[in-house]
Amino acid sequence: MKKILLVEDDPNLGLLLQDYLQLKAKFEVRLCTDGEQGLKAFVKESFDLCILDVMMPKKDGFTLGKEIRKINQDIPIIFATAKSMIEDKTEAFGLGGDDYITKPFRIEELLLRINALLKRTAKEKSTSQNETTEFHIGNYQFDYHAQTITINQQQQKLSTKEAELLRLLCLKQNEVLTREEALLAIWHDDNYFNGRSMDVFLSKLRKYLKGDPSVEIINVHGRGYKLFIQSS
Repeated sequence: MKKILLVEDDPNLGLLLQDYLQLKAKFEVRLCTDGEQGLKAFVKESFDLCILDVMMPKKDGFTLGKEIRKINQDIPIIFATAKSMIEDKTEAFGLGGDDYITKPFRIEELLLRINALLKRTAKEKSTSQNETTEFHIGNYQFDYHAQTITINQQQQKLSTKEAELLRLLCLKQNEVLTREEALLAIWHDDNYFNGRSMDVFLSKLRKYLKGDPSVEIINVHGRGYKLFIQSS
């Protein structure tokens, strides 16, 4: 049975969602009513997915999501909020959120999103172990499974999406990785908000790789990106 962490400060909505997901969808649901409770529960227990309300007392959902990401880079996170501003959606994905739903929403829609994320996570875990997982990027060593890049014995830990994006760039080294190809492979949807999220991860990768001037992630106007490694 899959276990979900639900952090929602509205007691009526929280109990409604908990009952529905437990009785109808057969999930185990741990309900917390503020961000501090949510973090304590996440540290003590094991979960398969998190649903975090953004506007909460004591600790807001974005702050909680950021702290959860420090502990676990892989667990799917859905942010829920009454606000629908583009800036909020961009922040949600930039913090490592996997999905975003705006209140009021139908519980059936939330369940569809939950099932899609759990299915994707299971597929990613079953990915063939025979795939290429270690790469040389100029003076860097990139270990996809460990999610690390290393140069001069200095190691940088990557998030799951950063590692996935860098691996795609490595597999097409000195060739164009189209924007649509990357979005569909990693986010499974090439919508605007996922595109903004990917831009955040690309900026981070450029920062991580700046220690070797022969390595560059280039924007190819109207097409996508290229990991360019200058030959010595």
